[in-house]
Amino acid sequence: MKVIIAGGGAVGTFIAGELREAGHDVHIIEQDDDRVTRMRHAGEPAGVEWHLADACEVNSLRVIGLADADVVAAVTGDDEDNLVTSLLAKQEFAVPRVVARVNNPKNEWMFNENWGVDVAVSTPHLLTALVEEAVSVGSLVRLLSFESGRASLIEVTLAGDSPAADKDIADLGFPRDSTVVAVLRNDRVIVPRGDTRLQAGDEVLVLVTSESIDEVREILTGS
Repeated sequence: MKVIIAGGGAVGTFIAGELREAGHDVHIIEQDDDRVTRMRHAGEPAGVEWHLADACEVNSLRVIGLADADVVAAVTGDDEDNLVTSLLAKQEFAVPRVVARVNNPKNEWMFNENWGVDVAVSTPHLLTALVEEAVSVGSLVRLLSFESGRASLIEVTLAGDSPAADKDIADLGFPRDSTVVAVLRNDRVIVPRGDTRLQAGDEVLVLVTSESIDEVREILTGS
């Protein structure tokens, strides 16, 4: 898989190294001449190709070969740059998957399909969700959103009075456009099947659509 990362700072470099170790063809676009020269000289991350260019310039992206990319990740420290790169990647080069970093949570509402973003990653919001997930019982917590909010990964820690407690997954009547993807119980990960019986205290991870989330909430929390 060919991955092009816009932004060669600490975040982009780390992501590039991880993806390269996984065997992908990884390219970094960075407009800081000194950093590109330094990283090329150091050979870091190993096997990653650096490009000195502006990721907001369509001609630069064409030369780098964005048309052949499977995924573009816009992870600079500037939300405006990330949005412009995402829009060009999707509209000019029809990149199948565009992931964008949200630096200022107040800007997250713009990171949607209108700007070419398939998945927006907001670290502050993710941290909030993880904190909430750690302390909430009987409440639905949205961990991640996909496809501009049309799909989400949610988590519910089942309370003692949950209508789903002591019932098999197959008997709970989950909507067709939702899937229970994992059950965490006593520090173990259970791959769910239809006959998996849920228990109070289980952390249930469900992939839902915007249309099914309310029904799933009622099944797991009763509210």
